[in-house]
Amino acid sequence: MPEFSLDLNEEQRDLRDWVHGFAAEVVRPAAAEWDAREETPWPVIQEAAKIGLYGFEFLANAWADPSGLSLCLANEELFWGDAGIGMAIFGTSLAVAAIYGSGTPDQMVEWVPQCFGDVDDPKVAAFCTTEPEAGSDVGSMRSRARYDEAADEWVITGQKAYATNGGIANVHVVTASVEPELGSRGQAAFIVPPGTPGLNGTKKLKKLGLRASHTADVFLDDVRVPGELVLGGREALQERLARAREGRKAQGQAAMRTFELSRPAVGAQALGVARAAYEYALEYAKGRVQFGRPIIENQAIAFALADMRMEIDAARLLVWRAAWMGRNNRVFEAGEGSMSKLKAGEVAVAVTEKAVQVLGGAGFLREHPVERWFRDAKIYTIFEGTSEIQRLVIARAISGTYIR
Repeated sequence: MPEFSLDLNEEQRDLRDWVHGFAAEVVRPAAAEWDAREETPWPVIQEAAKIGLYGFEFLANAWADPSGLSLCLANEELFWGDAGIGMAIFGTSLAVAAIYGSGTPDQMVEWVPQCFGDVDDPKVAAFCTTEPEAGSDVGSMRSRARYDEAADEWVITGQKAYATNGGIANVHVVTASVEPELGSRGQAAFIVPPGTPGLNGTKKLKKLGLRASHTADVFLDDVRVPGELVLGGREALQERLARAREGRKAQGQAAMRTFELSRPAVGAQALGVARAAYEYALEYAKGRVQFGRPIIENQAIAFALADMRMEIDAARLLVWRAAWMGRNNRVFEAGEGSMSKLKAGEVAVAVTEKAVQVLGGAGFLREHPVERWFRDAKIYTIFEGTSEIQRLVIARAISGTYIR
């Protein structure tokens, strides 16, 4: 029986330090510029591709870690550098997770590489599921997909909201309802190849934070895709729909499977933002002199920093537990995946707010990055399941009751 340990192994430490080096040397120096420009940082994405940080091989190697921690380590370090640029680099992974989690082997081999492009011409991918009337309420999805048997094509119509890389992606993975009367159990995900007519994105949406990451609404006007491009294949979809019609237990739902794969990694992103703010505030407090002494010598400041560090470390343990459980096929009996994302997201908001407070008036200025981290942190209590939805998942899991 191996001895219990929370120490990272050598490969994990090397990975952490490698990504941290890229974040410190490439991402952080460019962060303020791309936040102000509110544009996709293609040069930084290309630099990530050149060193092997952007691409399926990196994700596959990280996922191969039996502890489940490697992807979390990489996310925390990259987002420590900057969340907007981090999302521009790792935003593609959500579409890849959808293909990897639900696709056939042939779909993975053909479409995952096209999500990334290559070093000379990097591409991005988009996972499109949220709608104006169906955010947390995935069962209210209005996008429709009908099968045209004569042409062996799926015809998709609808609108998606807040899609990372929406409209600029090489590959879009789109969820739609095939049998609306079955609610979320009647939905499926589809690969939309590059250049498919009828798919159009709006202009990049102006956001509070993550401004370097492209977010847009996506419109699908009779978008036709080959019949083979429903994730998992048409035969598997028909079997799943048949089970749903008969009232048999479902094996999962496309969007939810993707989010379950990604929640610990998203929590790790929030940790990176929180840690950046904590470290900056700590150094500022050591050097800022008021009333003849550094402000860290005041209990109010020192205790705030102590709380910030404690909450970050506590959230990290929840994230690591959920990542380990997910990688080792352990059932989230108490909503452990939701716990990790909920805690990390709320810690990021609280810690970045305290960092602004520690800096005082300086924290309100763009001269210091804490104001950007404060803006970036808020999304982590909203996207990929709001804090309220995470609490709902946890409450249902621990009570065995369908709480509304």
